[in-house]
Amino acid sequence: MADPASAERSYSSRIRHILGLYVIGLIGFIATMAWAEQQGLSRHWIGPIFLFLTVMAYAAIGVHGRTSDPAEYYVAGRRIPPIYNGMATAADWMSAASFISLSGALYLQGFSGTPGAPGGLAYILGWTGGFVLVAMLIAPPLRAMELYTIPDFFQVRFGGRWPRILAALGAVLCSFTYVVAQIYGVGLIASRLTGVQFEIGIMLGLGGVLLCSFLGGMRAITWTQVAQYVVLLLAFLIPVSWLAYKQLGNPMAPLAYGQQLGKIAERESVLLASAAERQVIAAYEQRMREDAERLADVPAALERERREARERIQLLRSRNADVDLIVAASRELLAMPRDEAEARARWTRDLRENQQRAQPLGGLPRHIQPFVGDPVGDETQQAQYDLSRRNFIALLFCLMLGTAGMPHLLMRYYTVPTVAAARASVAWSLVFIALLYLSIPALAALVKFEVMSHLVGSRFDALPSWIAQWASVDSSLLSVQDVNGDGIVQFGEIRLGADLLVLAAPEIGGLPYVVSGLVAAGGLAAALSTADGLLLTISNALVRDLYFQPGRRKASPEQRVILTKFTLLTVALAAAFVAALKSSEILPLVAASFSIAAATFVPAMILGIYWRGMTRHGAVAAMAVGLGLTLYYLVIHNPAARAWLPSGLLVPGLWWGIEPISAGAFGAPVGALAGWLVSLLSRRVSR
Repeated sequence: MADPASAERSYSSRIRHILGLYVIGLIGFIATMAWAEQQGLSRHWIGPIFLFLTVMAYAAIGVHGRTSDPAEYYVAGRRIPPIYNGMATAADWMSAASFISLSGALYLQGFSGTPGAPGGLAYILGWTGGFVLVAMLIAPPLRAMELYTIPDFFQVRFGGRWPRILAALGAVLCSFTYVVAQIYGVGLIASRLTGVQFEIGIMLGLGGVLLCSFLGGMRAITWTQVAQYVVLLLAFLIPVSWLAYKQLGNPMAPLAYGQQLGKIAERESVLLASAAERQVIAAYEQRMREDAERLADVPAALERERREARERIQLLRSRNADVDLIVAASRELLAMPRDEAEARARWTRDLRENQQRAQPLGGLPRHIQPFVGDPVGDETQQAQYDLSRRNFIALLFCLMLGTAGMPHLLMRYYTVPTVAAARASVAWSLVFIALLYLSIPALAALVKFEVMSHLVGSRFDALPSWIAQWASVDSSLLSVQDVNGDGIVQFGEIRLGADLLVLAAPEIGGLPYVVSGLVAAGGLAAALSTADGLLLTISNALVRDLYFQPGRRKASPEQRVILTKFTLLTVALAAAFVAALKSSEILPLVAASFSIAAATFVPAMILGIYWRGMTRHGAVAAMAVGLGLTLYYLVIHNPAARAWLPSGLLVPGLWWGIEPISAGAFGAPVGALAGWLVSLLSRRVSR
């Protein structure tokens, strides 16, 4: 029989050899595409080639790793070396939120966040700090228990049906919310790379997700994620290093970008004093007044605008105007609200947007201010400062706890050979994540400087082509309008969506289009890698933890794996349908899922691991109260959900000013308190 240590060394050596060849091949492919672009290869081909070949590479790994063995499907045979599990975890972790949206959030929110969108550096600090909790408190004890899923822990630790059922429901809720955001990112990237409609882009990317996760489970997902990490690492570091070298002569962006922060602050001061920028603010204030007039009498305003649109079409026809003008006027008429309710909703949304845009710097905070407001200013500024700081801390808290309780992340530490390997795996995860997280604020600052230096002040009749191309994908991602009518682009006339910044960064910086294709491939890799793990988590929870509860239904391990695969397919299609509705941006969806994970799992899990007095009733109370309170706070502040809820359930205003994405700030501590009290009471009753 072969020596286990020798077999492990041989296994690791073979993996290093394969990974080395993969990296060399990937770099060669990028160099070939760069050469082909210089030789005249059309941009219309570069994007689809990047999309097709990278997805096919992931699919080939997924097919090669196919398995029906339960240990391989659920936990990759528990033999993944820590360094590779760290790479897979980093890819799983980066997600569309980190890769695509986080730099965009820092661009829009600065370091502090805004009154209605707390965040900024809270995302980076919270998600990174969460890994410290995982390493210190959770990953080693869970690995020592030799389990398959997170609900398994609650079954083994507390016994009974309800702890496992509640854990499974929490895993489904937080993971489904998270995976919808990833598939939205997949559709966004695929539609930009190929030029197809957003919904078709979703289905193209979804095929790559299913080929990786459907056939091989955790084994295939792990090695696919290692390959995806290499792609997304190159895709992020190449453009940020290129921009840093272009602007500063130093490719080490995390070390050099601080120089640009001072220049951004200077340009912000110039913009605040600009007469042209004040004209833009005045134009948005006029739009606000028009929106308010419409909302004062919605039926009359709707009828008046329809009549004016019909008269405009008739006038164009009577003058034999160009067909394009007539078609455009007809489309405007068709795009008008169909009824009073739709008109009120649209005009209310327009009023809020114009109120924000009518602020200095287009509603963006100064980039390096620590918090909104001023602690030594007037009462309003002091209140804004306190509220901003409170939301920053609440979001930081939710993201840290959510990281420690996110099921698809914790499952990764079941795949390593030993408890010591689990600790090492967390350390490697932090190393690989830090390579990207240290560059995210740098990219936000470099792109903002690029926009302020080159796009602001340019003429509208000489705008770069990428603006029209991105606006055609989704108008909410990019808008550049000549609001004050001077023909010159002002900073307040530019609206960039958070989900656009990274994908458009190479074009904003004037880099070769092959870099844009690489960045899109990296964003696709980030979204696909996280979607793989999330879909497996959801299908495992539905099949292993809910349908096949111990003692209720009998099936062989192979039959469970087969049912898990088809459940995964169904969940993927459901998530694609929800993502196609474009109900929210990526980052708010992800933050909400972390609040759900923080409140559902962490209080009961920590108490269950480190307090022997925690009882089954206490665990049920902790999860039920934490999850219920978090969902309630999320739902009552969702405009679509409020329309369906009885008025008696609605509470006006925010609790202590905390935004809904930080709902876990209420659910987690109240859940922990409920678990502690119920455990004490149930122990007394049992005596």
